[in-house]
Amino acid sequence: MPELPEVEVVRRGLADHVLDRRIAGVEVLHPRAVRRHPTGPDDFTGRLGGRTLRAASRRGKYLWLELDTAEPGDDALLAHLGMSGQMLVADPGRPDEKHLRVRIRFDDDGPELRFVDQRTFGGLSVHPLRPASGGGLVPEPVAHIARDPMDPAFSVDDAVAALRRRRTEVKRALLDQTVVSGIGNIYADEALWRARLHGVRPTDRMTRAQGHAVLDAASTVMSEALAQGGTSFDALYVNVNGASGYFDRSLNVYGRADRACRRCGTPIRRDHFMNRSSFTCPRCQPAPRLRRT
Repeated sequence: MPELPEVEVVRRGLADHVLDRRIAGVEVLHPRAVRRHPTGPDDFTGRLGGRTLRAASRRGKYLWLELDTAEPGDDALLAHLGMSGQMLVADPGRPDEKHLRVRIRFDDDGPELRFVDQRTFGGLSVHPLRPASGGGLVPEPVAHIARDPMDPAFSVDDAVAALRRRRTEVKRALLDQTVVSGIGNIYADEALWRARLHGVRPTDRMTRAQGHAVLDAASTVMSEALAQGGTSFDALYVNVNGASGYFDRSLNVYGRADRACRRCGTPIRRDHFMNRSSFTCPRCQPAPRLRRT
């Protein structure tokens, strides 16, 4: 699933290609693509027709396009990329992609915006903007999402305090988007490796210094990934022009089971984690000794 750097790459592409353009028409080619829009496909297309896209915004892994103005109650087009969702900018004459789900045409007859989703886990929907608990205006479904480490208003002190208040494991807390957003499985493993912390360490036993170390590491690794266009393991994640990112070549632990740790040479370990996998270096990230109950 795309994480913060990949979604930010897409956001920047949309900002370059679709802002200040008026929507001439919308086609929903698969109803599942708008299943998160509560009043159905007809209302979805009706809410977008004639509107102008004014800003491309993001919080964590969530991406949206603001319509006309950004005041409380105004609408935004929210995109959830899921496992395979793609927001592509394409010339109108280009053949349709096999898994094209939604087409947005503009009145300038220029490149159209296409939502392509092979697995149909993602989707588009229109929601009013609301004040978020962490500040700012966001679409209603995003109101509970915390700020992310690349947000200028992000407070690392507040995030560390929120982590240490949880009674869970540190990796689970990093993936909790209400604590800190944008970090998924890949960058959680990479941040924990850089901070020399094991993912099962209890958050209430972390020091403030350890909390700062792992969040600083997450910010650094996601910034590096963004500079390389994100992480692409297959053709499902691409930017708006269809190009893949190449940060997968720079990963230190994720996906490197049984290969030598780049820091100490110990074989990387793979463990099952929440129907996914965790990757750690047994030497650099020793598992904590847990208290007996």
